[in-house]
Amino acid sequence: MKILVCISKSPDTTSKIAFTDGNSKFDENGVQYIVNPYDEWYALVRALELKEAGGGSVTICTVGSATDDAVIRKALAIGADDAVRIDCEPTDAFYTAMQIAEYAKANDYTLVLTGKETINYNGSQVGGMIAEAMDLPFISLATKLDVAGSTATAEAEVAGGIQICEVELPAVISCAKGMAEQRIPNMRGIMAARTKPLNVVAAADIQALTTFESYELPDAKSACKMIDPENMDELVSLLHTEAKVI
Repeated sequence: MKILVCISKSPDTTSKIAFTDGNSKFDENGVQYIVNPYDEWYALVRALELKEAGGGSVTICTVGSATDDAVIRKALAIGADDAVRIDCEPTDAFYTAMQIAEYAKANDYTLVLTGKETINYNGSQVGGMIAEAMDLPFISLATKLDVAGSTATAEAEVAGGIQICEVELPAVISCAKGMAEQRIPNMRGIMAARTKPLNVVAAADIQALTTFESYELPDAKSACKMIDPENMDELVSLLHTEAKVI
């Protein structure tokens, strides 16, 4: 079974977020990048588990520039066999998905896995777009995945219960919490990642559908007000005059 795992880089959650050029661009100065956790912890690790159980190969795919190579190597250290970087800037979800779909269609993958979303954009769009472009079945936000022969069975949480889906492979599946447990790369994996193949391929001739006009930081959090538990009148007054409904 050939598995393609889509990964992207995300700013470390401790990074200070700022914008430049009139708030039109993300300021990357001083930002430490990591593998997007949903891609790494759930999609990649589950792909490796499926390979270990039934054989095959795991390839990671990234849309990005040479500055992404260090992050790709971190993902290779976890256990993927090789990596592909589509050499272009991922300007929007559609552009990213179409680049991956074009590559995947040409390389006959049995299963394409993505994380449910990136932690910097939270769009949850790429997986569904890849499936549509490849005319393949798509299961969104799967929390469990098993493969038997040419059939994949996945579970996803829905309002009030669990939905069980069964599809014939090839298919595209986005992975959410519960799919697998995080793996920490060991020294052997880190050393091996240095020599694993990282193939750079040219981007397909595709136009993005959207552009980002500006970014805006959320309002700073106000100080926490402590109300004496005996002073219910003040609490009720503040709930009426200052509390905001989110």
